Amino acid sequence: MQTELSKKLGVEHAIFGFTPFPAVAAAITRAGGFGVLGAVRYTAPDELARDLDWMQENVDGLPYGLDVVMPAKKVEGVSEADVDAMIPEGHRQFVTDTLAKHGVPELAEGEASGWRITGWMEQVARNQLDVAFDYPIKLLANALGSPPADVIQRAHDQDVLVAALAGSARHARKHAEAGIDIVVAQGYEAGGHTGEIASMVLTPEAVEAVAPLPVLSAGGIGSGEQIAAAFALGAQGVWLGSLWLTTTEADLHSRALTQKLLEAGSGDTVRSRALTGKPARQLRTEWTDAWDDPDGPGTLPMPLQGLLVAEAVSRIQKYEVQPLLGTPVGQIVGRMNSERSVQAVFDDLTRGFERAIDRVNRVAGRD
Repeated sequence: MQTELSKKLGVEHAIFGFTPFPAVAAAITRAGGFGVLGAVRYTAPDELARDLDWMQENVDGLPYGLDVVMPAKKVEGVSEADVDAMIPEGHRQFVTDTLAKHGVPELAEGEASGWRITGWMEQVARNQLDVAFDYPIKLLANALGSPPADVIQRAHDQDVLVAALAGSARHARKHAEAGIDIVVAQGYEAGGHTGEIASMVLTPEAVEAVAPLPVLSAGGIGSGEQIAAAFALGAQGVWLGSLWLTTTEADLHSRALTQKLLEAGSGDTVRSRALTGKPARQLRTEWTDAWDDPDGPGTLPMPLQGLLVAEAVSRIQKYEVQPLLGTPVGQIVGRMNSERSVQAVFDDLTRGFERAIDRVNRVAGRD
């Protein structure tokens, strides 16, 4: 599964695997793909440096990349405390009441929530880049569109390619005009923040919009046959995220959550603003239902919603409160019904790709 882009990056298969887990990212790279480590959970530079050190020791000299979250608009002089003060008291009470309804225990005294809004602030991402550029990363991806111009230039000065996620052809063209190198066309089916256009429609539109820039297809891809379809639509690779959540190398810290993913079908996700304030596909739970209920207070815009629910999400995860327990994941969750190693997933993807090519060749009379 080689394309011009995969050859340029020196990888065997044009499969780009996004994951928050260093062990998964390294395993993707060793399996012949391109592992991309998500950096949003690293609020301290030394934590990121620790895991990049580990990556260096475990990728066998093969290439990998980093994914950061840099907002499109910079807000000067606003602290986390300033943001926190903007949250209405009624929304705080709604969180309290919802957790109490399900008997969710408090965190221990002095225990901080595991996920905070700081990971979404531009300065945090810049601090991450100060660390990352000391390592031989080959790709910098931004989950919220094109990075600032100076970041793109800094990456290019170090021969690092820059990718940006797009949910429409219009977004893709803006990324190309900003000087990025790769567009990740992320369809409606994808986990996490995603737009309204499905991958089957979005991929060829993005390919046409930014040609000759390479496009990676993302959203609803979890088989070799689907990878072959993405290539047929003009993509030079695929960007897979959800598929790795049930691999043996993943560390969700929750057996209950892993089991929910294994049992979920493709119709068991929902695009909800409950987690961050922007539409993000995730497992449908009683938590998402509560926030999407028209009788509730409704969600707040980013970054207010993320700060509001940070401690609640940590409590739900720590105590594995099953009705509320969820995670960002795409519709491909319906195929994630067994725990396998990353290498086993790659073996299945390559076999499926070969089956698809054989099938097309038979249709075309080339067998």
